[in-house]
Amino acid sequence: MRTSDTLLVTGATGFVGAVLTRQLVDAGRDVRIFRRDTSSLDLLGKYAERVEHAVGDLTHARSLHDAMQGVDRVYHVAAKVSFAPGEQEALRRVNADGTANVVNAALEAGVDRLVHTSSMAAFGRPATPNGLIDETTEWEGLPHRSAYARSKRRAELEVHRGIAEGLDATIVNPSLVFGVGGPDTNTRRIVDAVRSGWLLVVPPGGTNVVDVRDVAAGLRAAMAKGKTGRRYFLGGENLSWKAFTHTLAEAFDVEPPRYIVPSSLLIVGGAVAEGFATLTRTRPFLTRSTARTASRTYRYDNTRAQTELGCTFRPFTETARHIADTLNRET
Repeated sequence: MRTSDTLLVTGATGFVGAVLTRQLVDAGRDVRIFRRDTSSLDLLGKYAERVEHAVGDLTHARSLHDAMQGVDRVYHVAAKVSFAPGEQEALRRVNADGTANVVNAALEAGVDRLVHTSSMAAFGRPATPNGLIDETTEWEGLPHRSAYARSKRRAELEVHRGIAEGLDATIVNPSLVFGVGGPDTNTRRIVDAVRSGWLLVVPPGGTNVVDVRDVAAGLRAAMAKGKTGRRYFLGGENLSWKAFTHTLAEAFDVEPPRYIVPSSLLIVGGAVAEGFATLTRTRPFLTRSTARTASRTYRYDNTRAQTELGCTFRPFTETARHIADTLNRET
């Protein structure tokens, strides 16, 4: 593999992509970012002046082809994250078809290596309630799987199609990513709800959480060490919703959520929130899809990323403290 003078990062103006871009620039790499002309550069800050800009859209294949000229390595981080009803077509167009365009452009441009950012949502589910989920857990297309999960699964299949056509690519699957981010970041909405003190109830389930800085480092490790066609789960701790919201509350020195809401009531709340969002043309804080997922406890195994990539993952207490310290300084 040749040493690339310039790296391309799609989604560089987003939550994970911005942190990755900053890490790459700090490491002395020449970075070209692929962004829409309407993208905010706020998360990049001063780093926006230290990278080359290629303007385009994942759904416009030609703009991707142009952006990859002279690039040997590509980090594909751009994606649409939504669990709102009515977004199925947009999710397919951006996540699945957009990834197909990225793969095609990489093949046409002779890119040496691509790291694709997927999600733990693209994993299968364990055969038993207490089973661990990892990169090998078999996908099953059950009706309750979200449109987002399906779109990320289809995107992975596009990457494997590219590999079959000669592309060197590997895949990372982050868990629920926390960091400062921007106000519209999915997990930032959780942080702000806890910080405000108005979040009184939490779901009964649990999931895996990870620091955005560790995800960015994992992407870089996958580029250097990841095996072609292999998935790597980038996740830190398996925690209940009660545990990590209480950790956030402690970091902000506010009262933690007091109650655990029953699953049935949570799903009803998701339906009500969806209806209210439709009437007000706003983004729902909770949907039936996220309510069903949050009602269950899923546990994940990050052994492969640790052993094969050398990844390390900081405890969520450290992540929560970093978020609280940063946001408190901004106020």
